[in-house]
Amino acid sequence: MRFLDVLFSLFALVFLAPFFAGIMLLLRFTGEGEVFYFQQRIGLNGLKFKVFKFATMLKDSPNLGSGTITSKDDNRILPIGGFLRKTKINELPQFFNVLMGEMSLIGPRPHAERDLEGISSSDLKIITSMRPGLSGVGSLVFRNEEDILSNFEDPRFFYDTVIATYKAELELWYFENRTFILNIRLILLTAYAVLFRKNIMLQGYFQNFPPVPEPLRNLL
Repeated sequence: MRFLDVLFSLFALVFLAPFFAGIMLLLRFTGEGEVFYFQQRIGLNGLKFKVFKFATMLKDSPNLGSGTITSKDDNRILPIGGFLRKTKINELPQFFNVLMGEMSLIGPRPHAERDLEGISSSDLKIITSMRPGLSGVGSLVFRNEEDILSNFEDPRFFYDTVIATYKAELELWYFENRTFILNIRLILLTAYAVLFRKNIMLQGYFQNFPPVPEPLRNLL
């Protein structure tokens, strides 16, 4: 899978270079003038690393408002940040993380340390035994996470008590079922979700997929 990671990320970075240049110019002359945002995340074996993203929020966002939790109408989002986040374009620079070996194309979504507090230490040990992914089951299921959190007065509480625990179930399912073929299927499903901007109910694609918990059934 590492060979595929390197090959695909190199191809993607070369192919997307002109597009990246346009986004970088747009960001440079809007908002706070920042182009990239580097956020510390928890990676393989619990080691910390910084993910590459296009800047979509105010520089000091982690220390403002709801911290690392972002809702749809968050007032920390920059003028074009909402579009970049909705389309997931802001995540594309993470192909650099894949190329450097900090991430893989498919794996558990890397999170800020604070966002892992709702996960047990035993589950977290299993999840962090895998290289984090640019996409994966957690990323696909929670493509509309910001929309979900905008429904709650206390998004942090809902995240810690419902979303974080279900994300852990999803990543543990991936750990137990991961194969090269599964990764290819997830890559194709990711491409479909990005191109058509649709959420995908993975229960229809995979057997024994973790059922959606009651509080999320009308939100995913």
